[in-house]
Amino acid sequence: MRRRTLLPALAVAPLLAPWAARAQNFAERPVSLVTGYSPGGSTDIAARLLADRLAVHLGPGTRIVVENRPGAAGAVCSEWLKRQPADGFTMMVAETGSHAIAPNAITNWNRYDPVNDFTHLGIIGAPPLVLVVNNRFPGGSAAEVVAAMRRAPPESITYATSGVGGVLHLASEMLGQHLNTRFVHVPYRSGAQMMQSIHTGEAQFGIAALASANQMIRDGMVRGVAVTGRQRFPTYPEMPTLVEAGVPGFEFDTWFILVGPPGMPLPAASAINRALVATLHEDPTRDRLLAAGHDAWRAANGLDEARGFIVREQEKYKAVVARTGVRLEG
Repeated sequence: MRRRTLLPALAVAPLLAPWAARAQNFAERPVSLVTGYSPGGSTDIAARLLADRLAVHLGPGTRIVVENRPGAAGAVCSEWLKRQPADGFTMMVAETGSHAIAPNAITNWNRYDPVNDFTHLGIIGAPPLVLVVNNRFPGGSAAEVVAAMRRAPPESITYATSGVGGVLHLASEMLGQHLNTRFVHVPYRSGAQMMQSIHTGEAQFGIAALASANQMIRDGMVRGVAVTGRQRFPTYPEMPTLVEAGVPGFEFDTWFILVGPPGMPLPAASAINRALVATLHEDPTRDRLLAAGHDAWRAANGLDEARGFIVREQEKYKAVVARTGVRLEG
């Protein structure tokens, strides 16, 4: 049985109670929760799992509408968001690719500053990535799959991603470096399209968000080989890490964060942060996220923590790019 961390009652109660002294009425018009990817991918799944409960915690009559603005691994949506009114009625589920990797790994980057061009409203979670292969890919165990990748001639294996410059692109290129080989990149417009291409054999493998790959792995349409993080994921305890599968030193973490346009008033930003934290502390919401391949954030999660998190992740991925030498063309 999975143990849940119990929060002190006095700490949880204010989060779950409605705040009558709210400075903003979120029921005035629909709140837009945007994502930078097409429907069916991990970012879209997270947004739709959170939307209804966020609306409840923002007050009676609040309605949140999920909108998809795909393109350039989340960069198109991020650029659009930074130009929107900072009135609390538009926010985005951003992720590692759009707000840490692209600004550091894509050459001649000038689209936006992930720290200064947004209001950081709270961390959503840190879901794993998973190495997924076509069912006909050689090798039975994770170690055998990795060995087959290592033995294959350079550029003889194709991999799929949900777009150029995103987290899946960098993770796959880093895997090639760790295995001392090169793969051929086949980008798609969404995680759903990416997974379908691996299933049909258009691409032989991909490093996917578990939320995108989860159902197809369970249905036997593709093979989940190993996770990229430092530990196994609770819903797939039998699936090893890539380190355990024979790729020493390979660890790649991802995350999702809620952001708004720059300069959001503190009362609106604080209300959204409280709603997010309350939502993530609900056992049913955490269970739904976990079952879908997400892992709800459990550490301190105020506005200051969210901004500090992005600052640290920028430095982390700047160092990763410098260390690996991986550069991506936008």
